[in-house]
Amino acid sequence: MATIGIGVGVTKLQQPHRPKSKSLFLGQRLRISPFWGEPQCSERRLFGVSNPPRVVQVFALGGGEWLDTVHNLFVGVGVGLPCSVMQCGDVIYRSTLPKSNGLTLTVPGVILALGTLSYLWATPGVAPGFFDMFVLAFVERLFRPTYKKDDFVLGKKLGEGSFGVVYRVSLANKPSSKEGDLVLKKATEYGAVEIWMNERVRRACASSCADFVYGFLESSSKKAAEYWLIWRFEGDATLADLMQSRDFPYNVETLILGEVQDLPKGLERENRIIQTIMRQILFALDGLHSTGIVHRDIKPQNVIFSEESRTFKIIDLGAATDLRVGINYIPKEFLLDPRYAAPEQYIMSTQTPSAPSVPVATALSPVLWQLNLPDRFDIYSAGLIFLQMAFPSLRSDNSLIQFNRQLKRCDYDLVAWRKTAEARSELRKGFELLDLDGGIGWELLKSMVRYKARQRLSAKAALAHPYFVREGLLALSFMQTLRLQLLRATQQDYSEAARWIIQLMAKSGTQKDGGFTEAQLQELREIEPKKKASAPRNALASALKLQRKIIRTIRTLNESMDELTRRRKSFWWSRWIPREE
Repeated sequence: MATIGIGVGVTKLQQPHRPKSKSLFLGQRLRISPFWGEPQCSERRLFGVSNPPRVVQVFALGGGEWLDTVHNLFVGVGVGLPCSVMQCGDVIYRSTLPKSNGLTLTVPGVILALGTLSYLWATPGVAPGFFDMFVLAFVERLFRPTYKKDDFVLGKKLGEGSFGVVYRVSLANKPSSKEGDLVLKKATEYGAVEIWMNERVRRACASSCADFVYGFLESSSKKAAEYWLIWRFEGDATLADLMQSRDFPYNVETLILGEVQDLPKGLERENRIIQTIMRQILFALDGLHSTGIVHRDIKPQNVIFSEESRTFKIIDLGAATDLRVGINYIPKEFLLDPRYAAPEQYIMSTQTPSAPSVPVATALSPVLWQLNLPDRFDIYSAGLIFLQMAFPSLRSDNSLIQFNRQLKRCDYDLVAWRKTAEARSELRKGFELLDLDGGIGWELLKSMVRYKARQRLSAKAALAHPYFVREGLLALSFMQTLRLQLLRATQQDYSEAARWIIQLMAKSGTQKDGGFTEAQLQELREIEPKKKASAPRNALASALKLQRKIIRTIRTLNESMDELTRRRKSFWWSRWIPREE
C-alpha cells in the first residue's frame, strides 16, 4: 500500500472492491477523513454522513489518470462542492444559508440620506469645509513654493492704508520676467486674517480675487513683526480710479475688449458696459459667498481690473470673515466703510456667540447662515456701486454721503427717494439708463438696496435676474452660460402672473373683453383681510423661536468665548503661517 504526504496529514491509497454507484467526477467513490481528531461539522455537511471514515480509498490508476485523480481530489473535492453535485443526499434548508450583506433601500432611508447630503453641501458647505481644511490645505503646504524677505526687491510704493503699505516688487533671481512681477503688502494688523482668507480663496474660488502667491510673518529685533503678503501683479487700476474718469464707462470698454467699438455713444452702449462690470462683480461675490466668506468691505477701491484675464476681481480681504469655521468673527465688532455699509452694520445678530471649536462651528454653519443671511451685507454694497455707475453725480464721496442721508430719511425706500430726486437734472440720465428694457435695471437696483437683509437678492439670484439676459461686452464661457441657465431655472418668476392680473384690472370698466365683471370687482372690494395668525402658527415667529433656541444652546456651550477671544493675542490658525526670523 502506497503512502503519499500532502502537507496536513497522510493519505493512504488502497484498492478495495468497486462501488455500485459511481462518482460524478472519477467514477470512483471518495472517502476522506482528516488525519487528526474527530470530523468537524463542515465535514459532515460535505459528505452527508454522520460519521465519515478516516481513510481515503481511491482506485489505483496509472499514468495520466492517476494525476487527474489527485488534481480532482484537491481542486474538486477540497473546495466543498454542494451536495447536489457530491450526491451525498444531504438537505440544505434556506434558513441555514448565509444572509446577504446587500443594502435594502427604503423610502425613509432615501429621504434621510438625501436630506443629510443636502445639509452637508448647503452654503457654506460642511463637507467641502472639512475636505478643504484637513486635506487640501495640508497638501498645498507640502507642495507650494516658499519665500523669504531676501527673495524680493522692493520697487514703487503703490499705496498706504490703515493696516499696511503696498509695494510693487520683483523676485531677486527673476527681476525682469513676468513671473517675478509681484505686489507686496506689509500688514501690521489683520495680516494673519488676510493670509488665511487668501489661501482659502485660492483653493476654493481663485478667479474671484487677485492671484495670491505666499504669506509669512517677518520679525526682527529692530522693529515690530510684520506680515508679508505677496500677489501676482494683476494691474494698478481699481474701479474707483476708472469711475473718476470723465470717459467712464467707455474707458472700461477699451480695457475689456482691447479696442473701441464702432458704435455711437449713448445709453444703450453705456448700459452694456455697466452690465458687464456688474456681472463680473456678482460672479466674484458668488464665489466668495459659496465658500462661506463675507467680504464686509465691498467698494470700488477694493475692485481691481485684471489686465491678464480682462475681468474685475476683489481685493483686500483683511475685513473679511470666514463663517464656515468662524474666523475673524466677533459678534459685537464690525469692520466697514460707512459710505458703502448696509444699514444693519452687523452681518449676523449681535446675540450670536463667538465661534466655538472648528468642528462644531463647521457643523452648525448652514443653520446660522440661513438664519442670518450674512451674504446680503455685501449685496447692499454692490448695489451702491451699481448706483454710482448709473448716476455720474453720485460718484464722489460727498455726494454718496448725501445720498445715504436722503435714503435714510426715506426709510431706505428707493422708490420714495426717486420721487423726491427725479426732478433733479443731474440725476435724470441715471434714471433713463436704468429704465431701459422696461426698467429691469431699476428693478435689480431695488432688489439689492433694501433695508431688510432678507429682502435682498443673493448673488446667485441677482445673476439670474433678467437684467443679465443680454450677453454684454464679452461672450460668456460655456460653464458661465450653464451656470446662469441653472440659476434662472431655479428662480421663481411671478412676472407673467402679475401681468395677467394687471391686464384684467386695466380692462375692467372699459369696452374691451376679458376684464373683471362688476360682480367680481364688488367681491374683491368686500374681501376682508384675514386675522393675524397667532405666534405658534406664524412661520416667521417659529423661525425666530428656533433661532433663539439655537443661540441659547450655543451660548451655553461657549459662555466664556467672547472674553477669551478678546484676551488672546494669537490664534490657533495663525500658527500655520510661516515665520521668517
